[in-house]
Amino acid sequence: MQSVVISGSGLYTPPESISNEELVVAFNAFVDLYNKEHTAEIAAGTIQPLVHSDAAFIEKASGIKSRHVVNKSGILNPHIMHPVIRTRSNDEPSLLAEMAIDAAREAMNRAGKTADQVDAVLAGCSNMPRPYPSLAVEVQEYLGIDGWAYDLNVACASAAFGLQAAIDSVRNGSARCVLMVNPEICSGHLNFRDRDSHFIFGDAATALIIERAEDATSSDQFEILGTKLKTKFSNNIRNNFGFLNRAESENPRQDRDILFVQEGRKVFKEVVPMVAQMLIEHLSELGLSPGQVKRFWLHQANLSMNQLISKKVLGRDPLPEEAPVILDEYANTSSAGSVIAFHKYHEDLQKGDVAVLSAFGAGYSAGSVVMRRI
Repeated sequence: MQSVVISGSGLYTPPESISNEELVVAFNAFVDLYNKEHTAEIAAGTIQPLVHSDAAFIEKASGIKSRHVVNKSGILNPHIMHPVIRTRSNDEPSLLAEMAIDAAREAMNRAGKTADQVDAVLAGCSNMPRPYPSLAVEVQEYLGIDGWAYDLNVACASAAFGLQAAIDSVRNGSARCVLMVNPEICSGHLNFRDRDSHFIFGDAATALIIERAEDATSSDQFEILGTKLKTKFSNNIRNNFGFLNRAESENPRQDRDILFVQEGRKVFKEVVPMVAQMLIEHLSELGLSPGQVKRFWLHQANLSMNQLISKKVLGRDPLPEEAPVILDEYANTSSAGSVIAFHKYHEDLQKGDVAVLSAFGAGYSAGSVVMRRI
């Protein structure tokens, strides 16, 4: 079987950032405006007043302290409360493509690859700029890569699914080198008027180079030992924005329904054991024990979730360096989160060290990639 490696990674971080404190000021201003506007209904008991948010509550509930975003002013305006993005012409690259290209160039540079050495581009992410043409094909065009490209969306697990697709392509000979990008503008589908979720997401883009080991020249390589994917349908994380919204005249979607919605407690209760069991089984199938894993780069959704998954897999509380966290700065960046953790926390690993990248989210969907530093 063809030996495959990850030989380079890249990260694009939007320059603007919002702290919990800033986010709470904007949210509470919206709450005050809403409650004032609906004073009579609230007094009559026909609607419930909205409740203020709190920065300490956000950090305690999620581990998030701040998030990077593509536009700060719109989100923090209590009359707007979403990013304000310039409409681009069809002759311009989309903002998501620009973010992906920035991360891709860093990954290609780290891997020592030029455009003519890359055969394919995969875009795995939750947020696409449009139904078509494909984001991956757009990125391919602007990077000058010949070959093929396609998109895949498995929500927050898209990086793990994209990695398996890339690895399989290299192993079966349809490509020698694949670029996978994970650009996410999660702030675009987040309901910043919802106290339970207004703090969850941030924006970022990541990229990885996956290629044949025999072709790799980078000094920073991880050999792929195995991949594993799992899905189980659930409505507990959902976004109903879609092609048929306009046609649903008898039941028009409400704003909240076509944005991110989740039953957080149910997700926590159901996803944690599912992912922990998948990781334990995957390692066992490869003849490895959890104790042999030096690092877990987990999807960055919730600090307590990551800590509990690590604890279930290891049989003890993880050390901070065993399951590094980036969501305190980035929040949940969907498909990009686990790759950000990999990008920022892999250089200290030694030759022969085993590590696991795992992503999980809506669907439910989950995936793991076991690798060894070489």
